[in-house]
Amino acid sequence: EVQLVQSGGGAVQAGGSLRLSCAASGLTFDDYNIAWFRQAPGKEREGVALISVSDETTYYIDSLKDRFTIFGERAKNTVYLQMNNLKPEDTAIYYCAARTRNLGSSWWSRLSTYNFWGQGTQVTVSL
Repeated sequence: EVQLVQSGGGAVQAGGSLRLSCAASGLTFDDYNIAWFRQAPGKEREGVALISVSDETTYYIDSLKDRFTIFGERAKNTVYLQMNNLKPEDTAIYYCAARTRNLGSSWWSRLSTYNFWGQGTQVTVSL
């Protein structure tokens, strides 16, 4: 059984940092890529970043690549999202998701291409 278990998140003031974790079980990074998505109140879920841990390639939504970093730790089968200089507009529920590596970066922000999802974690940024 595949599971993506998220941790981290919480409340922080603007300018602060948070790190989200996505611990994967039942799959390997040789076969799956991991992405982070977020969904703000009243908005659609959007892709934040994708990583192929196997070859260490990453992709980001342009608006966040200067503040967010996605990285993986093979030994722990975990992918992280480091979020710096957080802004109130970053407030959302964040999800990690896994899809097969053979898709590469194609349509990486398309939700329907993902096979498994984490439970979501709330990030709240206040002024």
